[in-house]
Amino acid sequence: MSAGTGELWGTIAGPVDHELVVKKSRFLAHLSPVPSVAAADAVVARVRKEHWDARHHCVALVVGPHADQQRATDDGEPSGTAGIPMLEVLRHRHVTDVVAVVTRYFGGVLLGAGGLVRAYSSAVSEALDLARPVRRAVLTAVHVDAPHADAGRLHGVLRDWCDHHHGTLEGVDYGTTAAFTVLVPPAELDRFDAALAAASSGARGARRGGGRGVGGPAGPGG
Repeated sequence: MSAGTGELWGTIAGPVDHELVVKKSRFLAHLSPVPSVAAADAVVARVRKEHWDARHHCVALVVGPHADQQRATDDGEPSGTAGIPMLEVLRHRHVTDVVAVVTRYFGGVLLGAGGLVRAYSSAVSEALDLARPVRRAVLTAVHVDAPHADAGRLHGVLRDWCDHHHGTLEGVDYGTTAAFTVLVPPAELDRFDAALAAASSGARGARRGGGRGVGGPAGPGG
């Protein structure tokens, strides 16, 4: 997904823990939503402290609205067998602002490079399956001014339009006029202008502002 279509990579609604056992080795996956690399580092430090006796704490993180910052560490596992496979899962699932930590307790049986890749990637993939996804999109801020006498009716019109076109009535400021801010999907901007003109007999116009990344939990089908 790309921002050019009004869509961004999604994230997860909250932390998730999942355990995978492969040939007596325990792989404890922890996923957490994070706003920054510093916050991700804090999550990793906490997991390390909690499982201080584990042999490995492998990490993958993706941060930024366009997955701008990415990092992977194998933490002592053979190079390329843990962090990168974990990171590839996050990339493939198009999630950002997420850190994944997989803690391994060695079970006494060597898994080989292929086995490690499968185990670490599966631990993250299965944890993501348990997470509640949050979809994100870039909406355009649109500003509409109206006399106070018309504010009540216009508020109802805008709220109803948003309910049917995936928009958000962000709020209204009452100054010399009632100033409404509506977040509108880019593909719906012309429809919004037409609906506003029809509702106000052409008396009200909209000013378009910049884009904003917004998101919410995906529905049951997501």
